[in-house]
Amino acid sequence: MVFVVKYRRGLVTSQVFDFMKHICKGIEKRYFLRFDALGYENDYIHLVVEGAPRYSPSRIMQICKSVLAIQVFKEFPKIKEEELWGGEFWTDGGHIDTIGDGRGLDEVKKYVKNQGRDSSQLLIYEFIDTPQLAAE
Repeated sequence: MVFVVKYRRGLVTSQVFDFMKHICKGIEKRYFLRFDALGYENDYIHLVVEGAPRYSPSRIMQICKSVLAIQVFKEFPKIKEEELWGGEFWTDGGHIDTIGDGRGLDEVKKYVKNQGRDSSQLLIYEFIDTPQLAAE
């Protein structure tokens, strides 16, 4: 998934991204999701996430966008008031791509890592210590 910051504002700093990683770990536990990797530039983030069959891809996007925005605004209130004029953190919509039919997780992670204008621009974090989803 790709989420773009409203007005393409460069608000995803390393501090904000580290906080988002922490929030994603909480989302994993509450919603039975598994984050495989997160990547960011200053105006968008990439999420590689595995969802339980109970959720549609659009519902997973809704969960992630809303929880991340609410928590970022709580932790960094100046972002909402000074940078976004009291508005929303993300643009409407986003991009969802699915894995399967010959396209594996490693390929998607490689794609995420190769985003940006040069290979060092996009910073990525892999959730390698996350346990597998429990079978339902």
